[in-house]
Formats: sequence, C-alpha cells, structure tokens
Amino acid sequence: MSIEHAGSGEVIDIRPLGEQFASSQTKTLVKTDGLEIIRLVLPAGKKISEHKAPGVLTVQCLEGQVRFGVEGEVRELFPGSLLYLELGQPHDVEAAVDSSLLLTLILP
Repeated sequence: MSIEHAGSGEVIDIRPLGEQFASSQTKTLVKTDGLEIIRLVLPAGKKISEHKAPGVLTVQCLEGQVRFGVEGEVRELFPGSLLYLELGQPHDVEAAVDSSLLLTLILP
C-alpha cells in the first residue's frame, strides 16, 4: 500500500479541522528528499517528550493552543503563530486544548 502525498501543483486544505477534529489523524501532506510537510493533530493533554527534528523546522499553529519547551523556556503557540527551530534543536510539545499544527521540515 502506498502512502498518498500531494503532488506538485496540487492544492492542500490546511484550514482548521473544527468538527472533524475528533476523527482526524496526523498526516504527512508533502514528502520529497529535502522537504516534509506534516499536519500534526494533538488532542488536549497530548504530550510529545523532548526530541530533535532531523532538519530545520517551522511549526505553525492552525488551531488550538500548544506549549513548546525550547531551551528551558515554554513558548505558547496560538492560531496564526509560527515557531522556527534550528537543525537538531531539542524541544517538547504539549497541547493545552485540541490543536493542529503545520510542520515544515527542511531536510539536510
């Protein structure tokens, strides 16, 4: 079974999930050798322990509220906010409420 990702020129809907949140799952939207774009779906209270991304990362909050632990500080993301992380920068995340994020990973 192959995993479907968006093709070049294809339009991707990244609007808030709203009522569809409960039935939605994290999904990789685009994947190439140098780029990965993921819609991360985090139910309220979900925690992802400290880890490092394998590339440069931007995180855009599409809906909800999340807390990112970066360099010993907590940074809160709300809809419309964006966080940038350098290659290999340790971080953790926790969803304060049902949230979805758009992750853009630039791979070395």
